[in-house]
Amino acid sequence: MAYISLSRRDTNVLEKIKDPESDPSSAIQIDATLQKDPHILDQQEYAELSQKERDIILAIQGLELQSAVPRSREMPEIDIVGGYRQCVSRLRSLIDDQPKYASARNNRAQALRRLCGDCMLVTGAPQPPQALLRHIDDAERQEMAQTVLCDLDRSISLLTPSEPYSKISPQTARTLSMAHTQRAAVYLATSKLISSNPVSIDVERRELRWTKLDFEENASRDFAMGGRYGNEIAKGLAVATNPTAKLCGQMVREAMKKEYGPDFPV
Repeated sequence: MAYISLSRRDTNVLEKIKDPESDPSSAIQIDATLQKDPHILDQQEYAELSQKERDIILAIQGLELQSAVPRSREMPEIDIVGGYRQCVSRLRSLIDDQPKYASARNNRAQALRRLCGDCMLVTGAPQPPQALLRHIDDAERQEMAQTVLCDLDRSISLLTPSEPYSKISPQTARTLSMAHTQRAAVYLATSKLISSNPVSIDVERRELRWTKLDFEENASRDFAMGGRYGNEIAKGLAVATNPTAKLCGQMVREAMKKEYGPDFPV
């Protein structure tokens, strides 16, 4: 089999055709010497906050480990939901103490997603299997959805550089990647349910007026940003969920196979 060698420029053009929103020149610049959080400049304060957060994350990991262990009748029942609610409460206290600590907001959103599932923006949908709460009333669902969306919005706004080519710390990049990817997951789940289940969230939220296509496009955009900040899975999902990119990608694959043969890797 013959292999075709493409220049860097050709590769960038090909990627641009497959994904119209890609920009090879917009790579994130990571600088490990920068402050880990741009809003918490006191190293002692950051160390204390991150340690408290780490303790909460370890507690959550412990709950997940316990839930994964097969239990016999003799073993005591573990209140996984109650444990998660306690961790959410501890994260709330951490955020109250330092509202600009974006990482805690990101982790609270993740814990609430584990409780409620990604279908939290719609009403009447069955709970997804990964949701710990098998039954949830509409008021609590709306409250969780509002907190998740606000936390992710705030995390992103706190950490996104004001200049597109500014350097950021590895910790900032990781939190931004997770926040964008989490929001994308919620949007994507909503796009799959909105045809049969109405969106039911706070009237002030912009998402209340979105269509299925709006949710798909914004999910793709957030996945792309998650990929830009280092999440390779999110980067792949950005193209897979982008309506325009999916069409362009299919056209490119067909054209390349016609040009170079069916075995050409695209």
